[in-house]
Amino acid sequence: MGVLYDQTVTNLKEPGKSLQRRRKWSQIRKDKLLYFMAVPGVLFFLVFHYIPMYGILLAFKKYNIYQGFFASEWIGLDNFRTLFGMYGFDRALKNTIIISIYQLVFAFPVPIILSILLNEMRHKLYKKFVQTSIYLPHFVSWIIISGILFAIFSPSTGVIKEIAGFFGHEGVTFNLLSSKEYFRGLLVVSNIWKEAGFGTVLYLATIATIDQQMYEAAKVDGAKKWQQIWHVTLPGLRTTIVILLIFRVGSMLNTGLDQVFALYNPQVYEVSEILDTYIYKLAFQEAKYDLATASGLFKSVISLVLVLFTNFIAKKIDSESGLL
Repeated sequence: MGVLYDQTVTNLKEPGKSLQRRRKWSQIRKDKLLYFMAVPGVLFFLVFHYIPMYGILLAFKKYNIYQGFFASEWIGLDNFRTLFGMYGFDRALKNTIIISIYQLVFAFPVPIILSILLNEMRHKLYKKFVQTSIYLPHFVSWIIISGILFAIFSPSTGVIKEIAGFFGHEGVTFNLLSSKEYFRGLLVVSNIWKEAGFGTVLYLATIATIDQQMYEAAKVDGAKKWQQIWHVTLPGLRTTIVILLIFRVGSMLNTGLDQVFALYNPQVYEVSEILDTYIYKLAFQEAKYDLATASGLFKSVISLVLVLFTNFIAKKIDSESGLL
């Protein structure tokens, strides 16, 4: 009797599962073009992000180029102990954290402010002109920007030198690119100029989804423009701001190799040497691939912890925010 009951239940479940499978495949066939469009992105992450992950093992080996990857000696955590005791690592870590905090405090809010200001513009032609103008620097490489900054601040041939000479100044002008006191500020300001405009794209798209009736209701209640921004626009941007903040905090140790590498020089190494440039030198100048891999793995683990911690705090503050 029990066997017959079990068979009956199984027979009743099977058609349900079969129906679910047919529905899933029907949905996939219906959206096959969308899945086909996703194939290049999936392949990109597989080829350049997931398959190379086996190279993480290099952080736990004493790599010998003649023995090869798999035959090199396994040494466990010795590379990490060596890395943390190396000259310059503490300085690079400290500079990375300081510059990242500067970027977070001063650069992160700028796209939010710009997007709100752009949203309040009523002259469409002028709005498009401003948007295009602030988007363009994003598509300029840091190498070109470094050339522009050198042409402006060079103490011998720069624009500032020429302007000072026009007004009667003689002698050498202040070299901002070689100033330890101001170089970090230069990194932050140049990053804002390059990326802040393009960073408004997502915020403007979010603002466009806010129900206009909420603005009308606020006007009826007597809310002025700043009150509408505070009580309608910013709450509408809250989830987007939190998610981007989580990503930003998670990438605090990724200060930007291309920017720093293009702008820094030996006179400002003390305040500008970051983990990215430190890893670059370990790998490509000293050929210490195992130590460079250990440093990269250290960055990745810390970034993961920061993402999870920031997401946890965001969930505690607002259950609708966060990633997970």
